[in-house]
Amino acid sequence: MNMAGSTLNVPKTCRAAVCRNPGPNYSLELVEDYPVPSPGPGQLLLKINATGLCLSDHHNMTGDIGIPMMCDASGHEGAGVVVALGEGVQDWKVGDRAGIKPLFDVCHECAACRGGDEGLCPKLTATGAFSNGSYCEYIVSPARYTTRIPDGVPDKYAAPLMCSGTTIYTAIKRSGIRAGQWLVLPGGGGGVGHLGITYAKVQGIRPVVIDTGAEKRALCERLGCEAFVDFKECKDPAEEVKRITGGGGHVVIVTGGTAAAYSSAPAYLRPGGTMICVGLPSAGTAIAGADPCAIIFKKLTIRGSLTGNQVDADEALDFVRRGLVEPHVTVRPFSELKAAFADLLAAKVAGRMVIDFTQ
Repeated sequence: MNMAGSTLNVPKTCRAAVCRNPGPNYSLELVEDYPVPSPGPGQLLLKINATGLCLSDHHNMTGDIGIPMMCDASGHEGAGVVVALGEGVQDWKVGDRAGIKPLFDVCHECAACRGGDEGLCPKLTATGAFSNGSYCEYIVSPARYTTRIPDGVPDKYAAPLMCSGTTIYTAIKRSGIRAGQWLVLPGGGGGVGHLGITYAKVQGIRPVVIDTGAEKRALCERLGCEAFVDFKECKDPAEEVKRITGGGGHVVIVTGGTAAAYSSAPAYLRPGGTMICVGLPSAGTAIAGADPCAIIFKKLTIRGSLTGNQVDADEALDFVRRGLVEPHVTVRPFSELKAAFADLLAAKVAGRMVIDFTQ
C-alpha cells in the first residue's frame, strides 16, 4: 500500500457485518476478523467511521429488486478517512475525509455519465451489492468517484447524506418545484423524508408530511413541516392535504417503498402536479400511478429519481456545512448493528439510524 509518508497503521483484519445466505432468509453476522483489502490502481482504502442504515441494504441482501448480492458486506452511505492510496492516485492524500455513495463506480464516458446522470450508466456497479460497502470497517473505493467530506460536517451527518440526503435533495432539485409551492412527503418522518423537510424549507418550499406516530410527528414539526397528516388517524389524508394546500401539492415525493404509499400519492396532487418515485418497493409489490383518466384529466407527471450525481452530493453536503440542514440521527455502536437494523425494518426509527464504528 502507498501510505504517502503517513504514520497511520492499517490492521490486517477489521469488523464487519457480513451477510450470510443472501436471499429471502439472509442473516447478518458481526465479525471481528474480516480481512482488510489493499487498494488497487486508482483506488483508495477508507476507514469507515460511520454508516447509515438504509432499507435499500435490505433489498440488496434479499435480492428482491433484481440486484443479486455479490459481496459480503452491504451498506452504501459511509463516511470516514483515507488510510492508504493505490497506485496512480495523485489528488488524494492519507488523512483526507471521504464518503462512499450507493454507486461504487461508473464508466464516466457514456452519454448518461457525461450528462450528469450516472445512475443510468450501463456499466455502473452498486456499493454494498457488487462490492463491499459501509457495513465493513475498511473498504476500497475508486478515487475518481469518492466524495470529499468538508470540514464542519461530522461523520454521523455525512454518512446518511451520501444516500438519503443526496437522494431527496436531487429529487427536489429536479422536480421543478419552486419557492412558495407545496411539497407532499409520504414517509416524511423517515431517513430520507425528514431531510426533504429541511432541504425544502431552506429553499422556500412548503412541506406537508404524511406519516404516523407521535415521535415522527414531533420530529417533522420541529424540522418545520407546515402540516403533519397521520394516515392512521385521518379518515381521508388526500382530502386533508387538499384542504391544507388549497387544492393539492405541486409535487409529491414518495419516500416510502410500500404499495399504500404509491397507490395514494397521485391523489395528493393538484392538476398539473408531479409525482416523484424514490422509495424502493420489493419487485412486483407496488404500482406507481393512478387511473389513466385521472392522470390525463389532471395532466399529472410521474417520474423516477435515483440518488444523485457527484455535484448533487457536494451540494447536499454544503447545506449541512453552512448550518442550513441538520440530519436527525440516532447513533448506535457497531455491536448493536443487528438490533438497530431490526428497528429499521420494523419502522421504529424516526430520522436516520447511524452506526458509529468508533464507539
